[in-house]
Amino acid sequence: MVGRGYVAVACVALALASAPGARAGAPALADAQSWAFAIGNGTLAGDAERVAGRLGGFDLVVVDGELATRAKVAALRARGTVVLGYLSVGTIERYRSWYRLLRPFRLERWGDWAGEWFADTSRPRYRGLVARRIAPRLLRKGFDGLFLDVVDMIEQPRHRAQRPGMRKLVRRLGRLVHRRDGLLFAQNGFRAMRRFGIARHLDGWNREDVTWTYDFGRRRYVRRRPAETRRAQRELERMAADGIFVTATDYTRRGDRAAVEEAVANACAAGALPYVSDIALSAKRLPEPPLRCP
Repeated sequence: MVGRGYVAVACVALALASAPGARAGAPALADAQSWAFAIGNGTLAGDAERVAGRLGGFDLVVVDGELATRAKVAALRARGTVVLGYLSVGTIERYRSWYRLLRPFRLERWGDWAGEWFADTSRPRYRGLVARRIAPRLLRKGFDGLFLDVVDMIEQPRHRAQRPGMRKLVRRLGRLVHRRDGLLFAQNGFRAMRRFGIARHLDGWNREDVTWTYDFGRRRYVRRRPAETRRAQRELERMAADGIFVTATDYTRRGDRAAVEEAVANACAAGALPYVSDIALSAKRLPEPPLRCP
């Protein structure tokens, strides 16, 4: 465990008051003390009341934007939970209903996940389809906002050409969400978020792999080096200092309580809400009760 002492999550709440994306009608995050990255198998299984019973104890929840129904989103919101719809904007996923629409904009296949290709965000047509057709379709379900994934693809040198397009796409999605008094989150890619002006459009940011991660090459969970954890904590702290709400997600082996405790402590020390799961973010790893900072 990185010995840094706890930084109160209240610091994040104070920073939110000056958030560049903060709006009077936006859902309140300042009081959020727990969150769930609930996009894995089984998290939306059952009817609306069952889903609300499973996830309604969390203050903030991210669920699959396509698979969630209007009724399930409404049931969660009725319990006071802020609900964000997950949408990958950096990859094109074969299992999505919009796959054939976006297929012409595929780049190389993403080796870590089957059935996903990186997206050519440099193409105006791709950005238009996401911003005018796909994202509005999700938001009509009643989400409090969107959680964008794989924005950080532009950190890779081979995706330099996609950087201006990704910036334009996130800006458009920010305008779309904020016009509805909603929230826009993304994750990872700290340098890209700041260097290319993406962070200014965000209300929240999630940092994966702060303390524990899954090594796809070795197919096992591994502990990050202390220097890597400290760097991740600094990134969370800098985002929070900019008025962006921060969360952290770590991936650990099932049953490894020490790893979970370490991940929670390090996330909280950086002022982030913690979440720990397996790499599939499956329903069987939803913590009961929700993980909170002390």
